[in-house]
Amino acid sequence: MNETRVPGFPTLCIHAGQEPEPVTGAVSVPIFQTSTYAQNALGAPRGGFEYARSKNPTRLALEELLAALEGGAAAHAFASGMAAIASLATAHLAAGDHVVVSRGSYGGTWRYFTKVLANFGVTFSWVDTSDLAAVEGALTPATRMLFVETPTNPTMELSDLAALAALASEASARCGAKVRLVVDNTFATPVFQRPLAQGADAVVHSTTKYLNGHSDSVGGAVVSATAEDGKRIGFVQNSAGAILSPFDSFLVTRGIKTLAVRMHAHDDNGRAVAVFLAVHPGVKAVFYPGLPSHPQHALASRQMSGFGGMVAFDLGSLDAARRFFGRLRLCTLAESLGGVETLVAHPATMSHGSVPPDERAARGITDGLIRLSVGIEDVDDLLADLARGLEGE
Repeated sequence: MNETRVPGFPTLCIHAGQEPEPVTGAVSVPIFQTSTYAQNALGAPRGGFEYARSKNPTRLALEELLAALEGGAAAHAFASGMAAIASLATAHLAAGDHVVVSRGSYGGTWRYFTKVLANFGVTFSWVDTSDLAAVEGALTPATRMLFVETPTNPTMELSDLAALAALASEASARCGAKVRLVVDNTFATPVFQRPLAQGADAVVHSTTKYLNGHSDSVGGAVVSATAEDGKRIGFVQNSAGAILSPFDSFLVTRGIKTLAVRMHAHDDNGRAVAVFLAVHPGVKAVFYPGLPSHPQHALASRQMSGFGGMVAFDLGSLDAARRFFGRLRLCTLAESLGGVETLVAHPATMSHGSVPPDERAARGITDGLIRLSVGIEDVDDLLADLARGLEGE
């Protein structure tokens, strides 16, 4: 094998950070379920391991894997996606700083920024980050971060990452302080989108979703483009302690081994479902970047290597949504997304229930909007269940 060859993405998913365990040769990194480690002598820990909040071999293996997948200098795993976002904000923001945020971001992000972080003197502008003029107009001398979700949850709006990176760089030069571009890459995953390669400074993930992929773990991650930023995140991780457990680290690492094949299966099914919904007479609108009718289809085709399994569609009313949910037999009504099974959700009352009604309306999150996390079941079974749900609409 050519030693200089850069491994392909599926190879990284299986091998990055996954050296055989040195004592037994175990191929899978074991679950190191320990709170502390014996030291060789005073001030001489073994392998740098002193206390499990600071460092754990199972979590370290996952963090090395995540850094490799996103092409970052360092990664840190947290107890949830929101813990990752909170730690990122703690590391890079201070009182008086200003943040420009995608208006279509996850409801939990809105809740944390507006109800928690705002209490510490950080201000926010919620804008359509697909509109570069709107982003540029929202920048101030106090702006220190562009926080972008692309595609957005649940309306699937896209933002041009390379163009936003250029805006952040120009803003940094004007104000003489770093303006970081942070991208929530949960929906696309590094299989279909590489924000750091397009100029982003950090990527955040809810590892609960596609990275784990099996609906059996809650976690989050921050991947930093530079070692310096990675040290800042690591300091906060150790200080605040919202770490991912060894068992959950094992589960996410296990899930990532099949990430590449799973995401392509999600993508295949997502495209088929979107086409089916787009021509159904009972569906008022479909939101999926893989459809030529999507206003940012060209950007999606350029910026992403696949469109994924997240599809949203509008049935026009809350009553129609209730009838749809009540008829389903295969698809499961539940919070979350990104598992191998198809999940359906009602954003207005579930993921974005904490967002005020007028704000939801401004984002296009209507009472009739349904979000599909299309799984990897047989596509004909999925289409039959969706047809059952839409019967009579």
